[in-house]
Amino acid sequence: MKMTTEEAFVKTLQAHGIRHAFGIIGSAMMPISDIFPAAGITFWDCAHEGSAGMMADGYTRATGEMSMMIAQNGPGITNFVTAVKTAYWNHTPLLLVTPQAANKTIGQGGFQEVEQMKLFEDMVAYQEEVRDPTRVAEVLTRVIAKAKRLSGPAQINIPRDFWTQVVDITIPEPIEFEVSPGGENSVRKAAELLSSAKNPVILNGAGVVLSEGGIAASMALAERLDAPVCVGYQHNDAFPGSHPLFAGPLGYNGSKAGMQLIKDADVVLCLGTRLNPFSTLPGYGMEYWPADAKIIQVDINPDRIGLTKKVTVGIVGDAAKVATGILNGLSDSAGDAGRDERKAKIAQTKSAWKQELSSLDHEQDDPGTSWNERARQARPDWMSPRQAWRAIQQALPREAIISSDIGNNCAIGNAYPDFDEGRKYLAPGLFGPCGYGLPAIVGAKIGKPDVPVVGFAGDGAFGIAVNELTAIGREEWPAITQIVFRNYQWGAEKRNSTLWFDDNFVGTELDMKVSYAKIAEACGLKGVQAKTMDELTDALNTAIKDQMENNTTTLIEVILNQELGEPFRRDAMKKPVRVAGISKDDMAHAAE
Repeated sequence: MKMTTEEAFVKTLQAHGIRHAFGIIGSAMMPISDIFPAAGITFWDCAHEGSAGMMADGYTRATGEMSMMIAQNGPGITNFVTAVKTAYWNHTPLLLVTPQAANKTIGQGGFQEVEQMKLFEDMVAYQEEVRDPTRVAEVLTRVIAKAKRLSGPAQINIPRDFWTQVVDITIPEPIEFEVSPGGENSVRKAAELLSSAKNPVILNGAGVVLSEGGIAASMALAERLDAPVCVGYQHNDAFPGSHPLFAGPLGYNGSKAGMQLIKDADVVLCLGTRLNPFSTLPGYGMEYWPADAKIIQVDINPDRIGLTKKVTVGIVGDAAKVATGILNGLSDSAGDAGRDERKAKIAQTKSAWKQELSSLDHEQDDPGTSWNERARQARPDWMSPRQAWRAIQQALPREAIISSDIGNNCAIGNAYPDFDEGRKYLAPGLFGPCGYGLPAIVGAKIGKPDVPVVGFAGDGAFGIAVNELTAIGREEWPAITQIVFRNYQWGAEKRNSTLWFDDNFVGTELDMKVSYAKIAEACGLKGVQAKTMDELTDALNTAIKDQMENNTTTLIEVILNQELGEPFRRDAMKKPVRVAGISKDDMAHAAE
């Protein structure tokens, strides 16, 4: 069939149901963006491409539907780098469309030229460049299929002079792959280990959320064994929080109950997880990973199995299908050994942690340091981070989707939220970018307009994405609620300074004259400040009502004292030793 290359491109997007594109308009993409409206594709023109990529990530994580990011070649595309790598470690299947400088000028150092394939080769799960205009639909179909199969962003690079050419082309059918139930021998071995286990524990990762029916399959297996279920760092939605077997998140600022339960395990089923190191770091002074336990690791990517922890059985497969296969292979007596004692221990351990968590008001200082004590004394009437999180929990709807940013105050909150279903907790993941909370929750709301959404960010991280307030107030954009924890500092780095750099606060202080609530008002949105727990609960209740009933976006600026929680990287930091000594007197002066 005769058509133009841009028609072939858009028809291929339609064949795959890709309905949303995020980016900033540019001449290199206008031949296809011009026909987006006719095709039923919405282009969300953001304030910065980095935020656009994180919106795409939030949309796809909340809905399970692929979205795309696209911008002008050169600097528009380079602005996607952080978002694409974030999506890579979030295992989010996204389409990255990178229009390239024209073929006839490549290599001449022309306007907005950069090596876009080299730029993303370590950022995407797959990439391919269109070599001839007649192959545009073929290449795009393969790139989309690779994104889905590898569960990550995939890039199609296309020289901008390939648009507007008339070609004879057929639109391929979408390529669908059946997911693997795992190898028969490895699944059988896993079932044997779990059948004889006295203290089995299940650890759910992102793969359980991404797998169709993954949570239900893991729940059936857990109930058959009466095994506690932990979840990986920032994957609080990988098991129902109200379930009696849910033990909470491991890793940084996670669940002490989960850590106490997994440390006594004799067999651990790691389901749909690459066992990233951050999910198993010591917490609350506990080295909880059970070094002598038999470890079963299930992942769709064989390269990730055994990469961080020694495994007894590795299974390459889909989390739901593997969990079901293991369940069907269990012996009749599986889980019977110590069942009653195990159930009692789970309930008791969870209850004790819940009581402890609900009573925590303040952050502790390490021996020899006093920052948190001084912070409380300096602002005795200001809320602490934990008081803020408890006030938030009072108003946060059970069905809400939430996003988190990277940073100290958001991290303190990691132990608090739980969910009834998956695709509810959007966190920046192991790439750890600042500026994720706001754009991710906007993307989620675009995908789930009938669900309340709340974004969270510290004031340092929020500054990376604050310019999106100038974009999201337009009539066609949905309303969201954004909470900004305002403690006027880069908290994670300041905590490092208190522990290892003798309170030498270099680059950690933010401008106390800035009000994000007033910036929101200046952008035509609603901005409010909350200074007490009651004010915060009331403000969030009102904001959710305004979001759902009045299509009003509200930014809640939460004024906090400057207490600081656990550092991110005790494992990677140590007090420096100065040998030669540094003095201002050694600075060379410019010639007079």
